[in-house]
Amino acid sequence: MRLLAEKKAEALVRKLEQRGATDLARVEKQVRKIVEDVRKKGDPALRRYAEKLDGLAPKQPFCVSKDELEHAWSAVSEQFRQALQAAALNIRRYCEWQKPQEWRHSTQPGIQVGQVVRPLESAGCYVPGGRYPLPSTMLMTVIPAQVAGVRNIRVVSPRPALETMAAAFFLGIKEFYRIGGAQAIAALAYGTKSVPRVDKIVGPGNLFVTAAKRQVAFDCSIDFLAGPTEVVIVSHRGEPSFIAADLVAQAEHDLEALAVFITTSGDLARSVAQETTAQASRNKTARASLIRNGAILIAGSREQAMEFANRIAPEHITVDEEDLACVQNAGSIFVGDYSPQAAGDYAVGPNHVLPTGAVARFRGGLGVQDFVKAISVQQLSREGLRQIGPVVVTLAEAEGLKAHADSISVRYAHA
Repeated sequence: MRLLAEKKAEALVRKLEQRGATDLARVEKQVRKIVEDVRKKGDPALRRYAEKLDGLAPKQPFCVSKDELEHAWSAVSEQFRQALQAAALNIRRYCEWQKPQEWRHSTQPGIQVGQVVRPLESAGCYVPGGRYPLPSTMLMTVIPAQVAGVRNIRVVSPRPALETMAAAFFLGIKEFYRIGGAQAIAALAYGTKSVPRVDKIVGPGNLFVTAAKRQVAFDCSIDFLAGPTEVVIVSHRGEPSFIAADLVAQAEHDLEALAVFITTSGDLARSVAQETTAQASRNKTARASLIRNGAILIAGSREQAMEFANRIAPEHITVDEEDLACVQNAGSIFVGDYSPQAAGDYAVGPNHVLPTGAVARFRGGLGVQDFVKAISVQQLSREGLRQIGPVVVTLAEAEGLKAHADSISVRYAHA
């Protein structure tokens, strides 16, 4: 990892501020062709791409059968089933606490305003099935949708692993399709004979998935464009082996993962650098990722350290407890030495589908709120209209919208 003092640290932070979620240009043309083919030709195009790119066998159905899912649940170890159940319990509990609430209040006599909360009708959950199967992503995408009350939850995953199918059975998923990539995103966004369209698509994926989500975003809602994993740790007196372990853990996701440690202590910086090198020597992907994108920044003050972190706006951030109030931009926050980021990836409760590429400047991670609509409600009595009417008429007439003003005035005779 590069060790950067204050001036060079500032330069790197300035560069990281300008990063996007990911560079999609090199796959955009190919993805556009796939999306348009599936949109126009439906199942035949979806099958062609699924057989070529997802390993789908000829004549193999897109949909994973209930018997296959049940078999997967029986085939996994009892230890895995128990771990899945424990993680799901925490995630579901957190989602229940997170769910937006309905409310009504009076702004003045005779006028009530409020909101009602309604679930989306359908959602598509993308669960990666590449180098590492991610049954944890099944939990993180499906459970918030279930807590929100989404009736139709459709899961897509290319070459689904036994553990992923077991998680789907445990969650009661009825629509699970063994497709992935841009073709799966297109099928969910526009629908085919075999795969009904959805209102919203969520979940992480590779470059092709991300590019496809961007292309369909005007026709189907998406969560956000997720890029490579990011970790920032800010500490001035932490345990070097713990800090290094979190840096290496997130770096093993991807060669493009971003790993940054920020501190005011030169001694701690050097200790973390040595420890990170030692731990990464046992993990080829993490070692390569840290060489490419790892950095240790030495800040001039505690305030500057937090300023650097907020400007980077990382997916994951770990801070000392006294710095928690200073975190403004992050996907998920971990506090103190004994809050490893990997715990949040799996089982603590908060979601691990998080914004990257500085998107944490304006939104947090996936949650129940992504699967509901908060719809405003307004109710006026005769007296309430009599009170607010002159204000509305004056503003409408100022804008030259006479019919708006008349829609108020016509009621005065009856008020």
